[in-house]
Amino acid sequence: MELQDCPPTGRRWVWDVWVVLAVGGLTALTIVGRLADASHPRWVGLDVTIGIVSTALMVLVPRRPVPAAVALAVLAVFSPAATPASTATTMGIALRLPQRTAIIVTAIQIGAHLVQGAWRPIGNLPFLWFAVLDVAVHVAMLGWGQWIQARQQLLGNLLERAQRAEAEQGRRVAEARTAERTQMAREMHDVLAHRLSLLATYAGALEYRPDSSPEKLAQAAGVIRTGVHQALEELREVISVLRDTEIEEGPGGRPQPTFGDVEGLVAESRAAGTTVAYDERVDEATSLPPATGRTAYRVVQEGLTNARKHAAGHPVTVTVTGRPGTGLRIALTNPGSNGVPLAPGSGTGLVGLTERVQLAGGTLDHQREPGGGFRLEASLPWPA
Repeated sequence: MELQDCPPTGRRWVWDVWVVLAVGGLTALTIVGRLADASHPRWVGLDVTIGIVSTALMVLVPRRPVPAAVALAVLAVFSPAATPASTATTMGIALRLPQRTAIIVTAIQIGAHLVQGAWRPIGNLPFLWFAVLDVAVHVAMLGWGQWIQARQQLLGNLLERAQRAEAEQGRRVAEARTAERTQMAREMHDVLAHRLSLLATYAGALEYRPDSSPEKLAQAAGVIRTGVHQALEELREVISVLRDTEIEEGPGGRPQPTFGDVEGLVAESRAAGTTVAYDERVDEATSLPPATGRTAYRVVQEGLTNARKHAAGHPVTVTVTGRPGTGLRIALTNPGSNGVPLAPGSGTGLVGLTERVQLAGGTLDHQREPGGGFRLEASLPWPA
């Protein structure tokens, strides 16, 4: 256990002056009071000298408590003029030192005062009563100081725990915020990658089929315009979240996809020119948990997006089967890459999708087929 903190350096001298003045006043009163006893006038010179020395030693108590206390105990053996300083030091020791050290030093001071009482007794006070008062005063000082020290330590521990709890709470909030941002970034990757791949498909059609009818060209341009608008809205949402601003909820808010939106996702890909064979054999689809349905939607979305990027113009087969109690299984196959991707990718889509499926309690497998194609399979839990 360390010593208690002293007053700030800028005010320490003020503290020392007040302590010296208080102890000096009590010492002077002690010397004057003992002059009334006829047997003590011959000790005046010694008492004054010891009184001055003991008062000066009070300055060392905050810095060197044990040596100062022992020195004052030795002085108290020879003169009662050292009693005020020695008794005050008992309180200082109890406030600053561990209990065992404080008890030892207090015992030394009690013994020194008992020797003083036997050598220079107070006129009308029997030695037995002097010993009782001596022990009582020093024990009271020791107990009071130790109680104050324990209380200060308790308050300090409570303050430290409160600060630690506050810091821990701040860390948890930061981790939760980071997790939310990561989840939002994953959602935006899935949505924007799908949206931009559709735009790239329509833009490619405009580039390579300039001889299309005006109606088809206008339709493709309209799809591109709508897709760009939707992509900008979704990008605005993720930027707002990353800036810690709230997204306004309302009719214009983007709802989370469900399993029922998979057919619309397939239709959107077909409208973009991708041949998609969709086979759905799902029993009691309405009982599918929303989180599982949303994960299934993202799996199909990522598979169609990758097919448009790496195998544009080739057919894609999507099979979804499942029932309560057996789980939901998704299989997506398409031919392998046919050259340069239609749109650049970050290479993190399947990594994020794997993490998403694992968080949902499922498994994801993607691999090259022997004939050069690509296969994506996901298995998601579906409790009965």
